[in-house]
Amino acid sequence: MSRTPSLRKLGGLLLAVLPLLLAGCSSALLDPKGQIGEEQRTLILTAFGLMQIVVVPVIVMTLLFAWRYRRSNRDATYQPDWAHSNKIEAVVWLIPCVIIAFLAVLTWYTSHSLDPHKPIAADDGEEPMVIEAVSLDWKWLFIYPEQGIATVNELAFPEDTPVRFRVTSGSVMNSFFIPRLGSQIYAMAGMDNDVHLIADEQGTYPGRSTNYSGAGFSDMTFDAHVGSEEDFDAWVTKVRESSESLTFPEEYYELAAPSEDTEIQYFSEVSPSLYESIIKSFHAGGDHEERVSKYADSYAEGFGHGGGHHESTESHGKPMSAEAAE
Repeated sequence: MSRTPSLRKLGGLLLAVLPLLLAGCSSALLDPKGQIGEEQRTLILTAFGLMQIVVVPVIVMTLLFAWRYRRSNRDATYQPDWAHSNKIEAVVWLIPCVIIAFLAVLTWYTSHSLDPHKPIAADDGEEPMVIEAVSLDWKWLFIYPEQGIATVNELAFPEDTPVRFRVTSGSVMNSFFIPRLGSQIYAMAGMDNDVHLIADEQGTYPGRSTNYSGAGFSDMTFDAHVGSEEDFDAWVTKVRESSESLTFPEEYYELAAPSEDTEIQYFSEVSPSLYESIIKSFHAGGDHEERVSKYADSYAEGFGHGGGHHESTESHGKPMSAEAAE
């Protein structure tokens, strides 16, 4: 029987499967735009490549053995009494052990080098920019303590600038993630977590919550706008033109009330130490629960049965120039 038709079928199958294997190459994790993301991509590809040293030969040998020792092949050697080979045992055990040892060393090293709490050194030696992120139901509040402003579901920072995100939650446990820039970090009520990121290219990078937190979870997304220093200054000026303020506790708890599909909002003034006040509110006994319950009840009456969403009081558009967003 000719082998040519079978080989052609196998080749056609491989060509059909190849696009599926390459479909993920344009994903956020494999097309990063920041230093941390690039190092994580290298780690993923290195670990994947090492594992193929075992996987690929096993797949190839399985196919070859099945073909060679098929029932119709009379030329294959028949050895019913064969039982053991030291050479095969050495290869079967030695290669996986070496790979596991290498992966263990690689994991230990990258666990320290890619620690999300490890600051990223700036070229000019300056301290990283600080942005405070608070997960709410179901939106993200971003506070800029150095600029004295805050936003909802939108943030911006300059390219090539290390950013320290301080992350907490004003509600249930959540997770902060900008896939193209790197690590995610958990947001937990009453706790101050942090993650250091940097963007190497200008653009708009989607961010989201990656920890299920209830009805409005799927719309808990935001855009991170990365541009030049001038673009960032222009964005800050735009936010400062807003007439809205965010004081603690009254206006903050009103904002923290559950809302779905929340639009972008800008606050030109915020209470001093707003981020710290949010964290401390969980250490004050029943006061926080009482306030949250009050506004949650208002949400249930006004929005819960109608499926509506909290409307923004501030119009918004592109925060940066068209060139920066491209």
